[in-house]
Amino acid sequence: MRTTIELPDELRAKLLSMAARRGEKGFSRLIEAAVARYLEEEELRQSVVRRALNAVGSLDDDEAGRLRDSVLLFRSSWRSS
Repeated sequence: MRTTIELPDELRAKLLSMAARRGEKGFSRLIEAAVARYLEEEELRQSVVRRALNAVGSLDDDEAGRLRDSVLLFRSSWRSS
């Protein structure tokens, strides 16, 4: 499917240069790969957010307190750079 996108001249030049190095006349395949990767990463990000939101409230107060204490203890042993 054909579509029109607006790109700054600098990005267009870089895409054309990269496509030429790959032996391609245009940069459609590069745009396709970039959009596919972006969509996959966004899907993964949303999945992580959903799992995190589902975990809210999964610890009772005692478990949360023990976890907080263990994290604080662990952090106190970190070396500062």
